[in-house]
This record gives sequence, structure tokens and C-alpha cells, in this order.
Amino acid sequence: MPEQMIARRTLLAGSALVIAGGAAAAAAGCTDQGTASAASPSPTTPADPDSWDAVRAEFALDPQLAHFAAYVLATHPAPVRAAIERWREALDNDPATVVHEAYSHDEAVRAAASRYLRARPDEIALTDSTTMGLGLVYHGLTLEPGAHVLTTTHDFYSTHEALRLAAERSGAEVEQVQLYDDPAAADADEITARIEAAIRPETRVVALTWVHSSTGVKLPVRQIADMLADANRDRDPQQRALLCIDGIHGLGVEQDGPNELGCDVLISGTHKWLFGPRGTGLVWAKPDVGEAIGAIIPPFDPVGINNWLGVTDAPRPFYDAGTPGGYKAFEHRWAVTEAFEFHESIGRDRIAAHSRELATQLKDGLSGVPGVRVVTPSDPQLSSGLVCCEVTGLHAGEAVERLHRDHGIVASVTPYRDQYIRFGTSIVTTPEQVDQAVAAVAALA
Repeated sequence: MPEQMIARRTLLAGSALVIAGGAAAAAAGCTDQGTASAASPSPTTPADPDSWDAVRAEFALDPQLAHFAAYVLATHPAPVRAAIERWREALDNDPATVVHEAYSHDEAVRAAASRYLRARPDEIALTDSTTMGLGLVYHGLTLEPGAHVLTTTHDFYSTHEALRLAAERSGAEVEQVQLYDDPAAADADEITARIEAAIRPETRVVALTWVHSSTGVKLPVRQIADMLADANRDRDPQQRALLCIDGIHGLGVEQDGPNELGCDVLISGTHKWLFGPRGTGLVWAKPDVGEAIGAIIPPFDPVGINNWLGVTDAPRPFYDAGTPGGYKAFEHRWAVTEAFEFHESIGRDRIAAHSRELATQLKDGLSGVPGVRVVTPSDPQLSSGLVCCEVTGLHAGEAVERLHRDHGIVASVTPYRDQYIRFGTSIVTTPEQVDQAVAAVAALA
């Protein structure tokens, strides 16, 4: 081996940015220098995962309040808090040694995410948020001038702006289509038909959101994916329309993974319904689609750094190219593992069923209050944990303020032109609190 290559390999292996290979020094273990990287891990399973009271006891939420907005920026359950502190202590004690193994610690997070998503680790890139993931995907895809990108009027600012910026740079056209006129009366077949009617031969991306934070409508993603597969059947692979899903209000509350949904790309933060560390997220992509998503922010990966050093000239895999480099709040990123394990210990199906039951109870209760209109569909197939409503003659912002001040109910306002009162039924809310929320809204009406 040439002396220069040896020197370059030595430089890379010794860098605090990334290690080119080798086993991870786990958070619970020690490095090969004998320096403790973290204390022994605490359990990631609630004392009694079959008890919702035991699950809620893992959170440090104010017990005087009913938390229907805990998902907005997640509170951390005890195992996640403990993991963050272990990593923080390790980084404070010996940051260079811990960061030396950063790449392997990232691999552990991808492994946990892959088990939860029922996908492969090499299909997952790590990000800081849904917004970052949207920007990375829509700027990383090659959109030729005249390409058609289809999204909806219901999507959030982050999707609209990421697409606008990408189209501005590429010369593509972005179209927004309305999927329903009245969210409460949304229909799966009509939603799918409106998307199908808007698809053109030039359509390259269909950018949708799994659960609309504006109304609580949950899209029939599998049905849309099947329709799009038919539309793509006779297209060349480079000309097909990709189904890209913003999954932030589905991940952690719905039981389906990306393969069950049938999408090509799933983009989500992990700091909402999953109750993962704040400032964390991921992008999942089918292998052939991931190969088409170019790097936007330089990754700190072995392939890229070895290519830069001239040691190799190799293609970058998606899980590296899609994971932005730079020093992170690593104590948060690496504690994502515990968030996935915490949810799996309870059971994804149980969490989904629990959230649906509470959401149905809330919708039924609010529907019986005079002067209150429930915006979210009553059909659980078209809704998830979000429930939106409005009180006649009362602005949503004032309603949310009064709910908190006078009744101890923490709700939120939908951040859209049409503003509604928004509740989130999750693993930290109870049937009794749902009844309290209904009574509190009734007092406003």
C-alpha cells in the first residue's frame, strides 16, 4: 500500500468526525482505551407496559394539566431522558473518544428505526426534523425543467416552501390540488380520484402528508399508492411519479410502516408522536429511489471522506448521502434508539388502537355539544390522533387560551389560514381527560 494512502487512512481513522469501520463503543460500555462512555443503561420498558397508567408515569408532564398538545414538541419519557443524560455525561467526560465512534452510534439508531419501521437500516437517513428531511429530499431529487410536482392545498408550509424553492431552482412546476371540500365529509375514493385526475405524463413527484395537521384528515395512502403504481406501470423508471409522504403525524401513532403504506419516501421527525428526543428525524426511501436522492449537505461518512482524501472513488449509499454532516446534539440523536424501543415495548398496534379509541370518544363527545363543529372525519379510517373543531363565534386562539387558563386543558391552534382548535389524543391522555376536554369546550360554546 502506498505510504500516502496509509497516512490518509490513519488520518481518517483518527478523526473526531467519523470512524471508517469497527464496532461501536455502546453507550453502556467502555472504549478500547478503558474510558467509560456512559453509565449502565436504564430499562426502555415501562414498569408495566400493559398499563396505560404506568406508561403515563414515565413522563414528567405537569399532572395538573390535561396534555392534548404534548406531541407538538415532544415531552420525553424516562428512558429517553435517561439516555440523553448518559450520552451527555459521556460527551462531557471524554467528547473526543465518544465522537470518534459517532458513525457506529448512528448505525445503532438506524438499526432501531429499521426494526420499528419494518425496513432495512440502509434505507434510512438521519435528520434533525421533518422540515430538514423535506428540504433534503425535494432538493436532492433531480427535477428537469417542465417536470410536474403535485401536492395539495392542505399541506403545511414546510412542504409548500421546500417544493417552491426546489422548483425555483430546477424549473419544475408545482401544482396544489384540493382533496376535499369539507374535511368532516372527506371520502377515500374521492381523495384518490382527485389526485389521479391531476397526474400528468410530466408528473415526477406526488408530495402528500399522511395526517393533515390542518384538519386531522388521514389520507388513504395505501389506496393512493396502488393508484399511482397503475399510473406508473407503462412509464420508464426515470419518468415515474414518486409518492413522497410527510409522516410526522402518523409516525408513532399509526401502526403501518412505509412498506405497508406503499410510498417511495417517508419523511418524519421523531420528536412528536414517537416522543423521541427533540431535534431528531429521519428519511426512509426505497433503495432505487434513495439512489436518486443526491446529497445537499456534506455528510460525515467514511465513503465521502475517503473519496475526498483520494483513498477511494466509490458511490455513496443513501443512508450516508441523506444524513447531513456536522456536529450535532449527539446526546439527542443517539437517544432516538430508546424512543423506538419504548414504543415497541408497549406495542405499536396497542398505541394505535388506544389513540383511535380516545379520538373517537373525543369526536363523539364534541359532536354532541351545541355550537361546536367537529372538522375531523368521524371515520377512524380517515383520521388518527388529531381532532380539530371550532366553536361558533369564538376564535380558535382565544378558545385555546381559555381552555388552558380556566380548565387546565392544553390544546393548540392549527397554524393555517383556517384556524381550528386542535387536540391530540396520545399515550399521555386518558379517557377521563377526554371527558374533561369535552366539558371544557361545552363551557365555551
